[in-house]
Amino acid sequence: MTGPGTDRIVLTGLRARGRHGVHPDERVRGQEFVLDVVLELDLRPAGSSDDVADTVHYGELADRLVAIVTGEPVNLIETLAERLAAACLADPRVLVTTVTVHKPQAPIPHDFADVAVTVTRSSAAAGRRGGR
Repeated sequence: MTGPGTDRIVLTGLRARGRHGVHPDERVRGQEFVLDVVLELDLRPAGSSDDVADTVHYGELADRLVAIVTGEPVNLIETLAERLAAACLADPRVLVTTVTVHKPQAPIPHDFADVAVTVTRSSAAAGRRGGR
């Protein structure tokens, strides 16, 4: 956590089909990507008001994240993770976000359960508040 009053919204297992990857076949066929997202922010205003306008609406956030995954293809899931983190930080209430992009069907010629990239990014506001 980044400091006093910083809480978390956690969205795990969000699934969307995208066409990301360096291999041409990945761009043609596409594959499922799975997202785990953590937002760090102060939830006291929403806790006091009981109004969704005082928090990050996780349904709307999920829509934005899925639109990125299903949108313009990129070569690397690292790039995809950066785009997703930027979308999370677009809400000025979000101080820090951690985004994990899972690519369970990555073209690896060995048995494996998952490949994932995790990035943690902070907003300018977090820097002013002593965050990461």
